[in-house]
Amino acid sequence: MSKLVYDFAEGNKELKDLLGGKGANLAEMANLGLPVPPGFTITTEACRAYLAEGREPPELRGAVSTHLAALEAAAGRALGQPGDPLLVSVRSGAKFSMPGMMDTVLNIGLNDRSVVGLAEQAGDERFAWDSYRRLVQMFGKTVLGVEAERFEEALDKAKRDKGLTGDLDLGVDDLKALVEDFKEIVRGATGVPFPQDPRTQLDMGVRAVFESWNGERARLYRRRERIPDDLGTAVNVMAMVFGNLGMDSGTGVAFTRDPGTGRPGVYGDYLRDAQGEDVVAGIRNTVPLDELERIDKRSYDELLNIMKTLEDHYRDLCDIEFTIERGKLWMLQTRVGKRTAEAAFRIAVQLADQGLIDMDEAVARVGGDELGRLMFPRFDAGPGARPIAAGIAASPGAAVGRAVFDPWTAMRWARNGERVILVRRETNPDDLGGMIAAAGILTGRGGKTSHAAVVARGMGTPCVCGAEEISVDTAHGRFTGPGGVVVAEGDVISVDGSSGSVYIGELPVVPSPVVWYFEGELDPRSPEAGELVTAVHRIMAHADAARRLDVRANADTPQDAARARRFGAGGIGLCRTEHMFLGERRTHIERLVLAGTDAEREEALAALLPLQRADFTAILEAMDGLPVTVRLLDPPLHEFLPDFTELSVRVALAEVRGEPAEHDRRLLAAVRRLHEQNPMLGLRGVRLGLVIPGLFALQVRAFAEAAAACAAAGLDPRGEIMVPLVGAVQELEIVRADAERVLAEVAAETGVALDMPIGTMIELPRAALTAGRIAEAAQFFSFGTNDLTQTTWGFSRDDVEGAFFAPYLDKGVFAVSPFETIDRDGVGRLIEIAVAAGRAQRPDLGLGVCGEHAGDPASVRYFHQAGLDYVSCSPFRVPIARLEAGRAALHDAAGPTGDSDTR
Repeated sequence: MSKLVYDFAEGNKELKDLLGGKGANLAEMANLGLPVPPGFTITTEACRAYLAEGREPPELRGAVSTHLAALEAAAGRALGQPGDPLLVSVRSGAKFSMPGMMDTVLNIGLNDRSVVGLAEQAGDERFAWDSYRRLVQMFGKTVLGVEAERFEEALDKAKRDKGLTGDLDLGVDDLKALVEDFKEIVRGATGVPFPQDPRTQLDMGVRAVFESWNGERARLYRRRERIPDDLGTAVNVMAMVFGNLGMDSGTGVAFTRDPGTGRPGVYGDYLRDAQGEDVVAGIRNTVPLDELERIDKRSYDELLNIMKTLEDHYRDLCDIEFTIERGKLWMLQTRVGKRTAEAAFRIAVQLADQGLIDMDEAVARVGGDELGRLMFPRFDAGPGARPIAAGIAASPGAAVGRAVFDPWTAMRWARNGERVILVRRETNPDDLGGMIAAAGILTGRGGKTSHAAVVARGMGTPCVCGAEEISVDTAHGRFTGPGGVVVAEGDVISVDGSSGSVYIGELPVVPSPVVWYFEGELDPRSPEAGELVTAVHRIMAHADAARRLDVRANADTPQDAARARRFGAGGIGLCRTEHMFLGERRTHIERLVLAGTDAEREEALAALLPLQRADFTAILEAMDGLPVTVRLLDPPLHEFLPDFTELSVRVALAEVRGEPAEHDRRLLAAVRRLHEQNPMLGLRGVRLGLVIPGLFALQVRAFAEAAAACAAAGLDPRGEIMVPLVGAVQELEIVRADAERVLAEVAAETGVALDMPIGTMIELPRAALTAGRIAEAAQFFSFGTNDLTQTTWGFSRDDVEGAFFAPYLDKGVFAVSPFETIDRDGVGRLIEIAVAAGRAQRPDLGLGVCGEHAGDPASVRYFHQAGLDYVSCSPFRVPIARLEAGRAALHDAAGPTGDSDTR
């Protein structure tokens, strides 16, 4: 096996796969000459081997011993020695940041003997016993699996017995007694005493971090962030530095820019006389980072210089953890920081303007998911809206929901369709399931760098932290605000993550300014646009100039078509004609179904002609000069008819009352005749056109006459005809011949030459596998990935998503729903086969996709790689697809090093 342990001086930031993000960045900071405590990293390869075999690789113990000896030599102390002990931390560090999702153990090396030496060396007995207390508590919970509540209850009792409120009020004797209580808790829960041997503590800590990779919260987070399960985590062993040595010590988290807005400045939190987990956990409220200038100006100035060094070096927003030990600044971690969508766009353009990156890189650093979040509505808090509390605006956005006070209720209510706001004193990693389920998060404690804030920003969930005016009572499911206002479980509240305000009830919302920009109602060059809209405009312009993929829209009405055009669509890739037969027009389908003779059927079709022609005319006018692809009727006819049960009751009641019901009886007989066990695989699509004479011809004539009328009016109609659900070339040949006959007739009647390409949807595996034959008759393919996914997997989407997708995702059968992101291995393989065979037969074959995947960022990138010409999605997702198409093209142009992943 290759090298399993690296000293910090041996690595660099390019080794994230091997050393994890934390280890690689610690090594990079050491290489830059920054003040990093000495230490070493155990590789992800060692973790993967441990998880596969259930034990450490044989070489690992010796390698750790070698690097531990070097660390002891550098420190001039031995791990846990009685006199002046070396203490170390053991921290996880995966390739992609997973804040708080895996385990950390601090103060390893303390025991009943070394705690005395630490007290003498530090000259602070309280500090030493507090550190020992923290070790037993953290080790018991993290390594030995003791319930955290048992330690918390003992700590609360110790304070209560002394009439104290804060941890810092406990004296030396109190902490000594608490250590003994904690050790008894460990013995009682595990049957073995707390380990006194420092090396045993270290080895057990390393194994615990390895195993935390497969912990429930880590797996849930990876699923949410789409991080692969097979990466494993590195383990970082670092000499301890102490922020809890008194008021000249402390710990903090800093950002080189505001991760919420992207604005430059000094952002972060600092906590005096504390260790790092106190800041992140939000247990004690911090002070803003700029307060450090007053507290310790020398350390503050040094920190600002380091922050600039790191941002210039990484060319990005950096998230930094640091500790000050009696006036000495130490850097414990840096990483490219998580940020909100708003901050991502602003920072990308700012860095380009500074010359740190170019606009290609700026586009690579933002994504379609983030753009989608910027398009969400915002609260319209008018003058009458009075917040009941205010906190720190930790993650922007508007969230309305029912207040819940524990993660399990949040998950249960969300599964039942309720929008919920998770309210906690502070969150911890065990709350992750509820945080994912919640529409918004509210905490009474914590700052911008607390667990709640960091995780919420990463997920794009609105969050208000540190709302000190509220008192959260999780036991009774309520919180109390100023003036005695009580919000109980189930009450509706509104949380504004952009302002930090919390309101009772549901606030109205208004469109985002980014949507106004896409609607054309906000000039990005005007003063009213603001920095965010200007940044979005510049990113979109660069992406549009780079992209190869055209982006069209799925639109069935003139209003949808007009909005799609404003949002930048290059045409309509899917106009579903069945939507034109809803409402009052259902009666025309009823007439068609009940037609008993050719004359009755032709009369019913003739009544539909002017309606369809008017619909198509309005859409062609809205999309003048751009392609409009009309899909001929696809769904089974029974979808346009009354419900069988409802109709049966109607007929029965009419008979009881002696009322005439001849029409309903005929309709009931037709519904019974058309009933199918599996209608989505029954009489629909091209099969309808072949079984019901004149149906498709009517639609083709209506579309052709609309195009001819638009052309005669001086417009530039560009119609395309798409035949759905083709599985055999013969089906398409029959429909195409009839369509060409109708087109020729209309051209002759109107004197307008009509050039309307005729193609098909590829939504059946057989169509993909026989695409070469089908391309003989098709001028274009459009992949209907919704049905193609259903028929490839054998899924009925309406049934399976609620029935078993949750356990499939939990067990790792799916990393993500195949209806959300394209299944590259299965459905994608069929697309690739069809593309290759179709183009081989017809080199100028047009290729597009019009399923819901066309608006999914990851799927758009795949369609670019697969060689398609366009994607067609809902109008609202057109900007997202445009951005992702540009990013895909720029990634290709940059080559294998052009990917920028800031997870």
